[in-house]
Amino acid sequence: MHPNFELMLSIPVKEGDNIERALKRFKKKFDRTKRMRELRSRREFVKPSVQNREQMKKAVYKNGLNMKNE
Repeated sequence: MHPNFELMLSIPVKEGDNIERALKRFKKKFDRTKRMRELRSRREFVKPSVQNREQMKKAVYKNGLNMKNE
């Protein structure tokens, strides 16, 4: 594993706390770190030209939505 991916999350669990609630807090905290998104993006290489094309598509789509709302 890459050294930058070392991640230590700690969730304080009090005695008598529900394990489901602690797990939910852990998942929420993990989602905020954006590690899963980064790991998924590293699965395969995307050429910069393809990445730019996708960004342009998103920008055009968002711009169209903004124009409709105005």
